[in-house]
Amino acid sequence: MPQTDDLPEAMAELAQDFHAVSQQERLQLLLELSRELPELPERYAGKLDSLERVDECQSPLFLTVEVGDDVGHTVHLFFDAPPEAPTTRGFAGILHEGLDGLSAEQVLDVPDDAPYRFGLAEAVSPLRMRGMVGMLGRIKRQVRLRLEGAALAAKESSG
Repeated sequence: MPQTDDLPEAMAELAQDFHAVSQQERLQLLLELSRELPELPERYAGKLDSLERVDECQSPLFLTVEVGDDVGHTVHLFFDAPPEAPTTRGFAGILHEGLDGLSAEQVLDVPDDAPYRFGLAEAVSPLRMRGMVGMLGRIKRQVRLRLEGAALAAKESSG
């Protein structure tokens, strides 16, 4: 069983679910998550140029992050990947289910090796794993940028 005590609760539970089944069943679980990935909300539909492309993914994947101005700076993730890219969509599904709705601090605290905690490195190519690592890195970078922007705006409005 992989280390999960440093992962957010939902992500840790997903990692445990993946390790509780065989390698073939892990791919099936990944496929289920790909089907459950929410569609883009109306404000982003048809506006892929306003989302960030994750070039590390073999299939086209776009994402954006919203960080709330509430006390915990709640993070919401939005992804766009074609239905014919189930592995990429499944990785996005893991990240969505594991991170969406958490505080910015919780998202930033996710270890960079978290994508390797699902036992998928044995089931998919290293190139595909690089895509999920790229998604997590871009999510964390966008969260940091949004927090910096909010801090700057607050400073300007109070100064």
